[in-house]
Amino acid sequence: MTATTRRPLSRPVTAGIVTALVGFTSSFAVVLTGLDAVGANPAQAAGGLLALSLTMGAACIVLAWRYRMPITAAWSTPGAALLAASSAVDGGWSAAVGAFLVVAALILLTALVPRLGTLIAAIPPSIAQAMLAGVLLPLCVAPIRGIVENPWGVVPVVVTWLLFARLAPRWAVPAAFVTATVVVVIGIARTGTAVDPAVLLPSFDLTAPTFTVGSIVGIALPLFIVTMASQNVPGIAVMRSFGYEVPWRPAMLVTGIGSALGAPAGGHAINLAAISAALAAAPDAEPDPARRWIAGVSTGVSYLVLGGLSAVFAALVLLAPTAVIPAVAGLALFGAFGSAVQQAIDDPGERMPAVITFLVAASGVALLGISAAFWALIAGLVVRGVLHLGRP
Repeated sequence: MTATTRRPLSRPVTAGIVTALVGFTSSFAVVLTGLDAVGANPAQAAGGLLALSLTMGAACIVLAWRYRMPITAAWSTPGAALLAASSAVDGGWSAAVGAFLVVAALILLTALVPRLGTLIAAIPPSIAQAMLAGVLLPLCVAPIRGIVENPWGVVPVVVTWLLFARLAPRWAVPAAFVTATVVVVIGIARTGTAVDPAVLLPSFDLTAPTFTVGSIVGIALPLFIVTMASQNVPGIAVMRSFGYEVPWRPAMLVTGIGSALGAPAGGHAINLAAISAALAAAPDAEPDPARRWIAGVSTGVSYLVLGGLSAVFAALVLLAPTAVIPAVAGLALFGAFGSAVQQAIDDPGERMPAVITFLVAASGVALLGISAAFWALIAGLVVRGVLHLGRP
């Protein structure tokens, strides 16, 4: 027996569990907020969370096992934030489900037609990130508003986040969520709210999709662009930084199929993990790079377990006092907002189009039933085209 086979599996397995816990608890509130914003009822939102957990868990296991790399999948947190900044679309929840299926189809098409990925990459990163920053802004101010609206509920959450941001940054948002859970439990105890045990059981609420111009243009296209630009492309770069060359086509096929399977149950999209990918792929997960794939499988299994608790998490959100869960969601997006702003204004020559894109996205103005995110992209590209007209 070699030294490699004698080495215990506890380290990469633990790294996978940590990856899933951090990824799930840091942003599930954003997912539920986003699904609610586009018309899901509580049961449909809980079903969407379950579908996402199961499909991304399966994607982690398949990709990590097949390619012996610590490849991890995740739900599209920026995409969920985009949904949260939207409003119910023409056609309601079924039209949103239709948009999710279109996103899945586009991801699959990206795997089959490489030029589509090239086309997405041609969108200036400053404009794509400015759109994301504008979408995130209203969500990121929620903790500030919450301190005024419900100081007794929100201040402990913010203080916990701040302390952990100083002492253990990766656990800052999960710790804030734990504090929020305590606040919710105390509120239930004080009010004597009865909780129906049936709502704590995971279940799917399947919806037949419908397709409308507003949902496809206003939700599907921005969601696809944000998912590709803010998740899949950075996810490839993160893995490359640790010496892993993720197979693009199989990764897009697996996440595209997963997105398609989860869409009727309310899953908006799954993709390659970006920030959380480092937790399973870094040397801290396992000194031997050839064994880190175990962390990827462990992440997937952990997501499947967390999926079984999805209804419990959804119930906590439903029972939470005013402003508490929006505060947790906003805190979870601080890092993404800061990164998006930095990338948007980093190049002075691209700054003005990025500023216009940001302002249009942040305005939340919808026109012709199409969300502000789409119009932000159009405005930024038009301004950029005018300013760059005639330049070499």
